[in-house]
Amino acid sequence: MANVQAATRVEERSVESSASAVEWAAIFGGALAAFGVTAILLTLGPGLGLTTVSPWSFSNPSPTAFGTAAAIWLVVTQWLSSAFGGYLSGRLRTKWVGIRTDEVFFRDTAHGLLAWALATLLMAALLTIGSAVTAGVAAAAATSTPATPSSTEAAEQARKIAVAFSFTTSLSLLIGAFVASAAGALGGFHRDEA
Repeated sequence: MANVQAATRVEERSVESSASAVEWAAIFGGALAAFGVTAILLTLGPGLGLTTVSPWSFSNPSPTAFGTAAAIWLVVTQWLSSAFGGYLSGRLRTKWVGIRTDEVFFRDTAHGLLAWALATLLMAALLTIGSAVTAGVAAAAATSTPATPSSTEAAEQARKIAVAFSFTTSLSLLIGAFVASAAGALGGFHRDEA
């Protein structure tokens, strides 16, 4: 008769170090790469958009179609730059040895998310500075010309545009965060595969 022993649980040794699991160099690298890709795509978008219109043509796209295409381009720009920055941050961090696979996956995902967050903060700061300068110029121009009353229809249309912009931007940012996190995990997987 075979000797059957009961399975006993063996405690897993802790291999965690006292050092932080966050590697800021990889995160900054991914964020700067995402920022660069955003800048490239944001300058490419108007060029592509302006090829569809001509002051000498009567078959230009409607303002609604042009605005929709611009919104789609901005969403695609955000997603592509998020994916690139997240992948790079996951790929650039050093390989951890002796850590469970699910913990490595989580850390790679977190690196992608942090790279996205940093790139988003950089873009928000740049847009805030640009908006402040533009508002200053607009205020100076408004004081030099007499004010014209705005209609309720124009105010309602501006409100609807602002609502659509808010929802589109928040959804794009949420999906961009997911894309960057998934790309960070993919970058880490490719790093560990090599």
